[in-house]
Amino acid sequence: MSLSYISELQAFLTEEQVITNPALTQKLSRDYYWYSPILEEELKDKKADVVVIPKNLVEIEQILALAFKHKHPVLFKGSATGNYGQIVPLQGGILIDTKLLNKVIEMKPGEVRVEPGVKLGMLEKSLRENGQELCIFPSTYLKATAGGFVSGGSGGIGSITWGNLWDGNVIELTILTMEEKPNKLTISGNELLNYIHSYGTTGFIAEIVFRTSEKTEWTQKIVAFEKLEDSLRFSEELAYEFAIQKRSVSTCEWPIPSFFKPLSKFIQEDKHIVIIEINEEACDQLQRLVEEWNGKVAHTIPAEQYHKGLTLSDYTWNHTTLWALNANEQMTYLQASFDLNRYIDQVELIQKQFKDEFYQHFDWMLMDGKVVPQSIPLIRFTTKERLDEIVCFCESIGIKIFNPHTYLLEEGGWEAHISSVLRTKEKNDPHDLLNPGKIGVTLSEIVD
Repeated sequence: MSLSYISELQAFLTEEQVITNPALTQKLSRDYYWYSPILEEELKDKKADVVVIPKNLVEIEQILALAFKHKHPVLFKGSATGNYGQIVPLQGGILIDTKLLNKVIEMKPGEVRVEPGVKLGMLEKSLRENGQELCIFPSTYLKATAGGFVSGGSGGIGSITWGNLWDGNVIELTILTMEEKPNKLTISGNELLNYIHSYGTTGFIAEIVFRTSEKTEWTQKIVAFEKLEDSLRFSEELAYEFAIQKRSVSTCEWPIPSFFKPLSKFIQEDKHIVIIEINEEACDQLQRLVEEWNGKVAHTIPAEQYHKGLTLSDYTWNHTTLWALNANEQMTYLQASFDLNRYIDQVELIQKQFKDEFYQHFDWMLMDGKVVPQSIPLIRFTTKERLDEIVCFCESIGIKIFNPHTYLLEEGGWEAHISSVLRTKEKNDPHDLLNPGKIGVTLSEIVD
């Protein structure tokens, strides 16, 4: 990137807001793509030419206009807790760090409007102090930002009741386009699908309106089981028991619980566990369900200690992969949807075929209003070829795999929406400067 361009940035940004040091730009250009040994190899040397830290939307508009003038690629960064290399620049360019765009603009019953750099942990705390809470948030919520979650996430804690981001949990977005004079768009309804989970390829998310719900007093529990099938049947029945208000139902096959070192005093050898968050008023009803499926409550965090100290959501969703890697296990992961009508048979087929190469982990959720055993299993990694064999086997028995070992949007599960995303990108970003390379197909190829 030319010195003249850097001096143009410094004309309206301070020295601290423009980072060109190669070691620091390299560090800031990384997310958690190293969960995947394949992405680790493909992305380890990629970095931005410059990282900028704007303080407001006026500065964002100036940066976008300048990048458009010079035809420089632009990417957007939250807290970099994504797993697919969403923020990693494939062609250099400008990485915009949104950490100073962190205002809660408006809070009212049923919704909250925020800037993209707001930390979700802080937002959840603030909402609960005012009698509300987020409907869904990722397991990385303490670090994750609002914009990063919308741009690269999908579901999380709360999805068992409220579904994914696109199930009404994002009400409205304010978008800046990548043009000579960036245009400000207000996006709602079905059009949100062109911006949610689109890796910042269709516009800069300037404001987000999240759906909120009334604050609930949540109790967290670990329930242990001798048999994996009992833990799964218990989880299924709990997921379907709509009379029990719940925020999370997460099932982990042994030895996954052995990786959760801070929980070691609550974990027994060879026991499969279910981590749950339920309304404290439903604890008696839950206990009857636990006994019906031969389970035992191994630990309880009462509602008055919710998110104070130990938090069990730190052991759900893709945090399971992080704990395995922290334990120095040679692990990676997949993302999958099992068939609710035959998932037990699918689990048994996998156990027979792969034994200790594949450990089951389900985070139960609603998808299109239906209960789904959504899975982020741990895979003992040896080679890419073996990983491909595992994927092919899963697909051959009716399991839908969402590939987490690619940085391409259309290969990671967004293929159904990619033509619409491309049309939006063509309109908002005519020179393909927003996160270029993260979509591997063109509109003409899809039409053809």
